[in-house]
Amino acid sequence: MAAVPDPASTEDKPGLGRSRLLRVAVPAIMLGLTLLVWEIYVRVNAVPPYILPAPSLVAQTLVKDWGTLYPALLVTLRITFSALILALVGGTLLAVLLVQSKWVELALYPYAVILQVTPIVAIAPLILVYVSSTQAAIMICAFLVAFFPILSNMVQGLKSVDHNLLNLYDLYGASRWQQLRMLKLPAALPYFMTGLKIGGGLSLIAAVVAEFAAGSAGAGSGLAFRLLEAQYRLNIPRLFAALVLLSATGVAIFALTSVVAWLSLRRWHESALAREN
Repeated sequence: MAAVPDPASTEDKPGLGRSRLLRVAVPAIMLGLTLLVWEIYVRVNAVPPYILPAPSLVAQTLVKDWGTLYPALLVTLRITFSALILALVGGTLLAVLLVQSKWVELALYPYAVILQVTPIVAIAPLILVYVSSTQAAIMICAFLVAFFPILSNMVQGLKSVDHNLLNLYDLYGASRWQQLRMLKLPAALPYFMTGLKIGGGLSLIAAVVAEFAAGSAGAGSGLAFRLLEAQYRLNIPRLFAALVLLSATGVAIFALTSVVAWLSLRRWHESALAREN
């Protein structure tokens, strides 16, 4: 016998689709209006492009200078994702070690906090001095900034397991490895995804800050150096074009990590499930 669709769920679908459409349409309309006002202001007041370029000029510069900006973007992306992957692996492994051993937590966690609260701008010059490769130094800076949010979220997640479940596992004689694999790690997954979203944005920010501190020119220059170069030459349209690429990269990283988090949690965790009422 065929299942009869629930009238309430059928009625909710148009409302759900309308809500999703509004989430996209309203910000897009707002962005379009902002760009339109910006364009009109520049044209009406004849603002010189070295002070404030019009959005149309920024778009033209982005196309014209793509051959210069695109390789720099690839350098920044490679550093950002390399640092993020290292932070994910290192933060997760160290979090497991800290939770499994109280002595290791007492010995190492305070130093991880000190390293995190120290501004990366203060650390970057030292790293650039002691590390021979500029790209490796920039990646270390990005790694250090992205590492702690992942570590702290994973530690919090591993410690947030229901004590009743832990007692149940103890009652049935589960080993520490079984408790970790079957109970603690699944319970910490939402916290890990939160750390992933935070670390993704911070790794890009740290890579840009480290590139500013390095100020290295040449074929391996990242997008932040191209931005500085445009500033020194008063090429403001290119500066805005590089800034647009950096902003778009940050948005793309956040969207990618959000999709990964949703795919991981959508079937079972409350934060990703739609409400029934």
